Amino acid sequence: MRIFLTVFVFTATLVPLAGQTAANRDADETAIRALVGRYVNARERVDAKSIEALFTSDADQLVSSGEWRKGRDEVVRGALASSRNTGGTRSITLESIRFISSDVALADGRYEISGLAGGQDRRMWTTLILHRAPGGWRIAAIRNMLPAAPAPAAPR
Repeated sequence: MRIFLTVFVFTATLVPLAGQTAANRDADETAIRALVGRYVNARERVDAKSIEALFTSDADQLVSSGEWRKGRDEVVRGALASSRNTGGTRSITLESIRFISSDVALADGRYEISGLAGGQDRRMWTTLILHRAPGGWRIAAIRNMLPAAPAPAAPR
């Protein structure tokens, strides 16, 4: 029984990915990059409806200040407030997209805001969890991080 259960779990994990061809994966990666581009553009335009359309209803976002926005409405309100308050020009350059399953992806990239008041650009890291919905890919979660300085070497 234990062997059967192990084989079943292993097979159930691999089957959703096995059906995804390289062409499908390339198309999904292109769709995810386009979605992130639409997110950045909607943030720049401070466009609530466009931002809302990009997220799952239960989306959340943990921003670099530690604020945790839970639910699509809070994510949209927070994004709009942040765009209005900080100004600047945002960019996200994805460096990695990893498919957890055929319907879930993890995307990581550099998140920069340039042209802020005071001349200080913000260089962060962002991780997005994306889910394929009937209407296409949607953002389910965002985690923004400010890189910390390396820890000092331990004394020898």
